[in-house]
Amino acid sequence: MHKTIKSLFAFFLLSLFIITSFAGGPVFWRVSTRADIEKGDANSVSIADNGALTLAPAFTEVYDTKQAYVWAAVADNAGNVYLGTGHEGRVFKVDAAGRGSLLYKTSELDVMALAVDASGNVYAGTAPDGKVYKITPRGEATVFFEPKTKYIWALTFDGQGRLLVGTGDKGTIYRVTPDGKGAALITTTQSNITALKVDASGNIIAGTDPGGLVLRVTPDGKAFTLFDSSQKEVREIVVGRDGAIYALALSESAGSGASNASTTSSLPSTPTVISADEGVTVTISDVQIIEPSSSSSSTTSSSGSQAKSALYRIDANGVTDVVWSSTDITAFTVAVEDNGRALIGTGQKGRIYSAMLGGKPSLQVQSNEAQTVRFIKLASGQLYAASSNLGKLFKLGNNTVATGSYTSSVRDASTVATWGRASFIGEGDIELQTRSGNTANPDSTWSDWSAGIKSADGGAIASPRARYLQWRATLKGANTKLREVTVSYLPRNLAPNISSLALQPAGVAMQPLPQQPPDPGIEQAALDPSLFGLSTNLPPRKFYQKGAISLQWTGEDRNGDKLEYAVYYRSANSTDYFPLKTGITENYYTVDANGLPDGRYVFKVVASDAPSNPGAMALTDDQETEPIEIDNTAPAVTAGAPRLSGNNVEVLFQSEDKTSFIRRAEYQVDGGEWKPVFPSDGIADSRREDFNVAVTLPDRKPHVIALRVFDANANVGSAQVGVK
Repeated sequence: MHKTIKSLFAFFLLSLFIITSFAGGPVFWRVSTRADIEKGDANSVSIADNGALTLAPAFTEVYDTKQAYVWAAVADNAGNVYLGTGHEGRVFKVDAAGRGSLLYKTSELDVMALAVDASGNVYAGTAPDGKVYKITPRGEATVFFEPKTKYIWALTFDGQGRLLVGTGDKGTIYRVTPDGKGAALITTTQSNITALKVDASGNIIAGTDPGGLVLRVTPDGKAFTLFDSSQKEVREIVVGRDGAIYALALSESAGSGASNASTTSSLPSTPTVISADEGVTVTISDVQIIEPSSSSSSTTSSSGSQAKSALYRIDANGVTDVVWSSTDITAFTVAVEDNGRALIGTGQKGRIYSAMLGGKPSLQVQSNEAQTVRFIKLASGQLYAASSNLGKLFKLGNNTVATGSYTSSVRDASTVATWGRASFIGEGDIELQTRSGNTANPDSTWSDWSAGIKSADGGAIASPRARYLQWRATLKGANTKLREVTVSYLPRNLAPNISSLALQPAGVAMQPLPQQPPDPGIEQAALDPSLFGLSTNLPPRKFYQKGAISLQWTGEDRNGDKLEYAVYYRSANSTDYFPLKTGITENYYTVDANGLPDGRYVFKVVASDAPSNPGAMALTDDQETEPIEIDNTAPAVTAGAPRLSGNNVEVLFQSEDKTSFIRRAEYQVDGGEWKPVFPSDGIADSRREDFNVAVTLPDRKPHVIALRVFDANANVGSAQVGVK
């Protein structure tokens, strides 16, 4: 009790630290939910639905077949377990004492289905040349039944001792008498019969592919669809003690083999395990709390329509419920206990999940092999599990182990980091260790595991500075429970980056749009205003302002630090910069052109992460513009005397600007429409241009010809000429 109070007090102090510490400070990597925990590796520990770690049931290797795959498994009344393997078509026998041996090697590539009769004879269904072998307890074998099909997917006996054979690729169920004489009981519309069981009434419950159907077939061969799943293949069927039917269904992407049974390459393959994203960074107050994704790799849901694999329960009234489903985990096998609890063997690190209807799933055991593919339940109630990659047999014990460990996923600090403290919340004998390195996957260059931290209050991380960190928790004792682990670290500060700097056209000014001012408390708590629906990234309002020069830039910081900017200027002929504006929080600034004399200038924008980093720890980045002309003086316009010839008049005029080039010129007669006039050389591209205006007047009366010239900064010079 005292230790629990101390742990809660430590957590309270940590919470205060989160609220009051500075931005750019430590990052806290907190692992507590099941989704977080499932990213790591569990060794003899279970993961509850709330993410708590406890010691797992004993999971002991019994026998190694030395084969890659176990496709089928069955047990006889004497407690012997039989394993059908691939790709050498072998059948192994493992006795109750765990002694294993090769019982028989078929001439086929794979043994896909097994069944045992009351006399202890083993029946093996093979692929890709579908045959059923009868193997005596002494290992003597004969071809018992050959249905002239490619695949035997499922075998079981009915109440009269007749062997039921589920085949592909014509979706036929055969019924074979003990003397080996068989006939088709029913040929379905499906390509493959992938699972077979017999219920208490003698009806055959069959799973199919590619429709993902659960069929009930009467002894006289009448079929009725009990359930049409959203998946492609019904992988396994279990009939519960209460008569409920449990159907494990896989989507097309699960690749179990029956769905594409045209070649041996379509036999069950190793599924790809897609790991969850590392997570998102949530900034709380002035520190970064990095929370992994809250989504779980195995979830219960009201509908399995989008699931990669799902376990359905069909009750006596035909009502179907989803017991377990996952959008990214491939499940291969299911076992159901008398109380309705289901164990699901998967291809995610060979993990075995536990689930009950209406409850949340939990991870019971993680295998040392890639896939848990078959459960075998003895008459005594003892449960075994068979694996693939490699093909082994494991015994699932009723008692928990004495010790277990959990190794976290690798934390990427993005840069070399200084490690802080590691602490945990839990009860019992718990030891926490860390190691670090600079490769994404731990290898021989990583540091050794550190000395253990045994106090829940935590301790300093002894691992050397590096980019990556991993922790390991060791649990001992039946009542030990680990609920949460928190690791703190300080990433090396990275300089901000101004990735772009753009100059708006002359005369475009920018100002912030009006917005709701945030509560001062939000800033004091260093919370993101967007959490309260306040936008901080509204684009500026643009408007015309004579002579305005506007700079706009993009700044970013890989540490997530708050940035501020400053704008400096220098003469294009000098190297000395002078401050124009500091403390800018926006990513734009409009230069007041009237505040600087005419001339050519270079502007520099400097980004600083000083608001998030104290003193010398602050870093900067800057970008310069190309030389920019500031010109607030109108060009001079000088016109010569008009030259008259009848009603035709010609006016020669010149324009000169000391700073910028002449952009265009116009004229009008007697206040009429302004008309363009081009320079005499045809191009307006210099600070001095000559123009020639030729006009035909309507009469010999006096007229006025007005002239105006624009420079590159929209300054206007004018003149006029009278014609008499």
